[in-house]
Amino acid sequence: MAEPGGGGAGAAGGGGPQQGSPAAAGVAAGGPVRSAAESPGGPGSARTAGKKAQLRAAPRAKKLEKLGVYSACKAEESCKCNGWKNPNPPPTPPRAELQQAAVSLAEPCRSCSHTLAAHVSHLENVSEEEMNRLLGIVLDVEYLFTCVHKEEDADTKQVYFYLFKLLRKCILQMGKPVVEGSLESPPFEKPSIEQGVNNFVQYKFSHLPSKERQTIVELAKMFLNRINYWHLETPSQRRLRSPNDDIAGYKVNYTRWLCYCNVPQFCDSLPRYETTQVFGRTLLRSVFTVMRRQLLEQARQEKDKLPQEKRTLILTHFPKFLSMLEEEVYSQNSPIWDQDFMVSSSRTGQLGIQTVISPPPVARSVAYSASPSSLEQSNSGNMSPACKVSSALDPNLGEKRKNNEPYSLEDSKRPRVVGDIPIELINEVMSTITDPAAMLGPETNFLSAHSARDEAARLEERRGVIEFHVVGNSLNQKPNKKIMMWLVGLQNVFSHQLPRMPKEYITRLVFDPKHKTLALIKDGRVIGGICFRMFPSQGFTEIVFCAVTSNEQVKGYGTHLMNHLKEYHIKHNILNFLTYADEYAIGYFKKQGFSKDIKVPKAKYVGYIKDYEGATLMGCELNPRIPYTEFSVIIKKQKEIIKKLIERKQAQIRKVYPGLSCFKDGVRQIPIESIPGIRETGWKPSGKERGKEPKDPDQLYSTLKTILQQVKISKQ
Repeated sequence: MAEPGGGGAGAAGGGGPQQGSPAAAGVAAGGPVRSAAESPGGPGSARTAGKKAQLRAAPRAKKLEKLGVYSACKAEESCKCNGWKNPNPPPTPPRAELQQAAVSLAEPCRSCSHTLAAHVSHLENVSEEEMNRLLGIVLDVEYLFTCVHKEEDADTKQVYFYLFKLLRKCILQMGKPVVEGSLESPPFEKPSIEQGVNNFVQYKFSHLPSKERQTIVELAKMFLNRINYWHLETPSQRRLRSPNDDIAGYKVNYTRWLCYCNVPQFCDSLPRYETTQVFGRTLLRSVFTVMRRQLLEQARQEKDKLPQEKRTLILTHFPKFLSMLEEEVYSQNSPIWDQDFMVSSSRTGQLGIQTVISPPPVARSVAYSASPSSLEQSNSGNMSPACKVSSALDPNLGEKRKNNEPYSLEDSKRPRVVGDIPIELINEVMSTITDPAAMLGPETNFLSAHSARDEAARLEERRGVIEFHVVGNSLNQKPNKKIMMWLVGLQNVFSHQLPRMPKEYITRLVFDPKHKTLALIKDGRVIGGICFRMFPSQGFTEIVFCAVTSNEQVKGYGTHLMNHLKEYHIKHNILNFLTYADEYAIGYFKKQGFSKDIKVPKAKYVGYIKDYEGATLMGCELNPRIPYTEFSVIIKKQKEIIKKLIERKQAQIRKVYPGLSCFKDGVRQIPIESIPGIRETGWKPSGKERGKEPKDPDQLYSTLKTILQQVKISKQ
C-alpha cells in the first residue's frame, strides 16, 4: 500500500459528529445542517478542498510527482512496485514554511530504484483536466487513509477501506469510481423519501390557504434537508438500541448511505446522491423516531438563539408536522407511498360512508379472542389467551372486532327519518375529504388542530413502541417467567402510584388468580396497568387498580389503556364497569365515560365488590357498537363530514334574491313559504301552523301597535 502523501483533516468517525445525530448543531436558520468535520463547509472538507485547489494550480512536474506516488512502475514487467517512493521524504509532519521543490523525473524510487519517469510514463499525453481529476482522487485516497486508521466502528472502517481501495484502483487504471457488489445502484426504493413527503403535503394540506400551505412547504423542505445531512447510527449501535430490528437490512442501507451519500460529501471524486432522493420509506422508518426526538430536543435547547419567526415555525408547527408525518410513515396503508399516488388516492372516494367508520389497519394491534371458555378457567400463567399481540405476518393484521350481527340487521331495516342526509351526498362528501386533489385533505386545520388524548399512544402502539397484554397468575401451571416479571412490575407501579393502598393488599390482588391485569409494556418494562376482576354471571367487571407510572403520564396512555379494556370486555360480552374511585381519580374516570349514575342493579353487585371507605362508586356502561380504541379517529372524521356539509349548505343559501314588491301593489299578506329562497334554507311549516287559520291582519296590526307603545313607555 502506498504511503499517503500528507493525509486529510479529521477522520470521518473519530473527528466527525456522533452517529445517529444531527450533523451539526444549528436548527436555527432552516438551512443545510452539516458536519463540523466532514461535510461541505466544515473544517475537514474545507481543508481538503483547499489542498485540491492548491495542487491543481501547481506546476506539471509537481503534479507528476504526486501522481507517481500512486502509479505502478512500468520500467520492467517483472517490477512489482505499485508507487514511487521519494528517496528524500519530507519531514513528518510537513512544515508549511518550507516550500518543497518538485523533484526531477530522473529521481530514483526508494523501493524499486527505477526513476519517477518510469512510474508516470502513462501520463505524458494526458490532458490537464484529466490530471486534475486524478489529483482530486489522490487527495480523497489520502483522506480515506486517515479515516480508516481513526475509525473505531468495524462496519464503518470496512466501508472506508473498500472505498480507499476503489479510488486507489481508479488512479492505477485511470478509470472512474463505480461501487460494485450487492449494494445495487441508486435509487434503492420508490417512491423516494422526497416524493413521499411531497405526497404527504399534497395529501394533508392541499386545502389550506396559500400562506398556510407555504408554511407547510417550508417545514417539509426543512425536514428533507435534515435527512440529507443526518448521520445514521452504526449497525452495532442500532443492535444495542433495538435488538429486535432487522439489523442485516439496516446494515445494507447504512453501507449504501456511506458509499453514495455520506463519504461523497467530503470525497467529491465519488458520485454523490441526496439521501432523500435514493432511499424510501424503509430507511425513513429506521431513523424517524430517533431523528424526531433529537431534532425537537435540539430545537428546545437552542430556542433562545432562533429569530422570532423561526422560533414559532420550529417550536410550534414543526412538532405537529412531524407527528402527522410519523403516522403516515409507520401506517401500513398510507397512500403517500403508492407509486400512483394521485390515482389511488382518488379511488378512495368510492368507499362511501364505510370509510368513516372503518378503523385504519395498524402495525401492531391487540387482538381479542371471543372464546367463552377463557372466562371460566383460571389464567394459565402465560399471556391470557384472550389478549395477544399480533405477529407482523398475521393475515388479519389490524383487524378490529366486528359489530354483533343483530345490530347489522337492525341497521339494514332501520326506517329513514325525514331530514336524513341522502347517502349519495354522504358518499360525495367522503370522496372529497379523502381525495387530496379535491382541496380538502383529512386534516382540516393543521395549525390550530387539537389532538385527541389518546392519539400519541395510538401512534406508538402502531409503531410497536408500546404493547398491551392481559396477564394473570395461575395455580394450575408452572408460572411463565416473563409474565411473573410483568406481574411484579405491575405490583411496583401500583404501589408507587397508590401510596395510601397497603402494599400487601396490592400484592395479594395482583397475584390472585381470579384477578387479571391489562399491562402496558414499553421497551420491555411495565409502565402502567389496570387490575380488574370479571363477574360474568353478574354482568359486570370491577376495576380494582388503575395507574400509569409518573414519568409516563400526560401522554394518553391512561385513556388508551381504558379503551383497550373496554374492547376486551365487549369481546367477552360484559358491558358494565364498576369501581370505587378516590378523590384524585374521579376526574380521570369521568373522562373515560364513568359516572355516579350506576346502571347495574344494586342486587347484582352488593356482596361481590370490595367497598372502600371515603371512595365514590362509579360505573360505566359500554356500547358494543363503538370501537373504542379508534373512537376519537371516527369522531374526527365525522366532524370533517359535518363541516363539509355545512359548507355546501352555506354555498347554496348565499344566493341573494330580489326584495318583495307585492306589498307596493296593495297586498297585505302572503304565505311565508312563498318568500323566494325561504325553502332553500331548510325552513318547513310546522304541523300546528298548517292547521291554523290565518289571523285577521287588522287585529294583528292593532296588537303589534299596542306592544310597541308599551315598549316605548317602559323605556321612559
